[in-house]
Amino acid sequence: MSQEATANIGVVGLAVMGSNLARNLASREGNTVAVYNRTYARTEELVNAHPEAGFVASESIDDFVASLATPRTAIIMVQAGRGTDAVIDQLVERFEPGDIIVDGGNANFHDTIAREKRVAETGIHFVGAGISGGEEGALKGPSIMPGGSAESYETLGPILASIAAVAEGEPCVTHVGTDGAGHFVKMIHNGIEYADMQLIAEAYDLLRTVGGLEPAAIADVFAEWNNGYLESYLIEITAEVLRQVDAETGNPFVDIVLDQAGSKGTGVWTVQNALDLGVPVGGIAEAVFARAVSSKPNQRAAVQATIQSRPDVQKASDVAAFADDVSKALYASKVVAYAQGFDAIIAGAEKYGWDIHKDKIAKIWRGGCIIRAQFLNRIADAYDENPDIATLLEAPYFADAVREGEAAWRRIVATAALSGVPVPGFGAALSYYDSLAVKRLPAALVQGQRDFFGAHTYKRVDKDGVFHTLWSGDRTEIETEPSTH
Repeated sequence: MSQEATANIGVVGLAVMGSNLARNLASREGNTVAVYNRTYARTEELVNAHPEAGFVASESIDDFVASLATPRTAIIMVQAGRGTDAVIDQLVERFEPGDIIVDGGNANFHDTIAREKRVAETGIHFVGAGISGGEEGALKGPSIMPGGSAESYETLGPILASIAAVAEGEPCVTHVGTDGAGHFVKMIHNGIEYADMQLIAEAYDLLRTVGGLEPAAIADVFAEWNNGYLESYLIEITAEVLRQVDAETGNPFVDIVLDQAGSKGTGVWTVQNALDLGVPVGGIAEAVFARAVSSKPNQRAAVQATIQSRPDVQKASDVAAFADDVSKALYASKVVAYAQGFDAIIAGAEKYGWDIHKDKIAKIWRGGCIIRAQFLNRIADAYDENPDIATLLEAPYFADAVREGEAAWRRIVATAALSGVPVPGFGAALSYYDSLAVKRLPAALVQGQRDFFGAHTYKRVDKDGVFHTLWSGDRTEIETEPSTH
């Protein structure tokens, strides 16, 4: 029996994220939601559990398409990769020019660019939309980063705005840019998320090892920080995790969790693409590498077996003052991570021809998403005041914040090194800042080395041109063409 075209939006894929997104859509006035899952039992389960949603359910993809009013709009929430391509192919066969297919999964933006190009040839719009906020965000209001054409956003924009989180009266959604822009920005969001989580973990480790505090006391410190300039979702949940006690053992929850962190790839993609773009994102990269190191138990055990002694921990004599230093180091390092992330967004926009408004990206990250934080308002202000700043670190607010916390930042990294506490995030962020701050870098020597062994040429500080020294000859200098190697 054919369906009547009554739904203005459809969802394909009803695992937890898809189901929650469908429920969110159905709860908003004006939306009638069609739902479809390859296994109909899951569709029935959702419909029976939430009769109030008024879902239009279909057993077949044909009935699902028939239930959508034109222009048909369907959001795909299936596993990235072949599953996504299979659903896209099914919909393309049945949709018409002007209809809209949205991929709401964590797709690689390169795949999104290719898919959009392929689907566009049919006259159908394809939109890669980054959706952040996890299961709760999908249900109650995520941060949404859609790409695709401006024409498709005219239809899709109001629907997405109806389900997005709201921050300071504004829905956390904006048209990011064409083709893969939405998934690119979501990827960078996740890279920043990796860095943010690693920095918080390092702060915890320092408070426990050097500060001598137990998890419950550290939870109180984080709760206090969440009332100030460090206020964020991740700081908030960190306090909750640290307060948790394992029911079976009575020990702090954090002590019974295996110290091997997993990942799903978006952080790795961020670093890989930043390398391709020539953008230094050391703070994000070290967070990715820290998870990789944690997940090498054999290597860790092998090194630990060779060690005869470890450095004496430099115990804090004034725990409150030490915690204040840690908070300042954490904030400065966070600023660097966000600055690096936005640098990657700027470089990506330039390479792929996207008109990305950095202030709008900062605003839609204020609610719904995992990295939502108070200081995103400051980032939005910085790019609103000067969209062409070379780095967030030059914006007056952030320059002042880093300057005020710099001494504490250095004390923390030094104390960590002397105590044998690994702080790859704090350390990489500080080194990046110093690399920008010093008048002259040892890269001059590197260029000399490159010219010596590979004739890669160099430039001089005192005159224009490109030069090479005849190292194997009489070591005279000649003017030459730039090396292409």
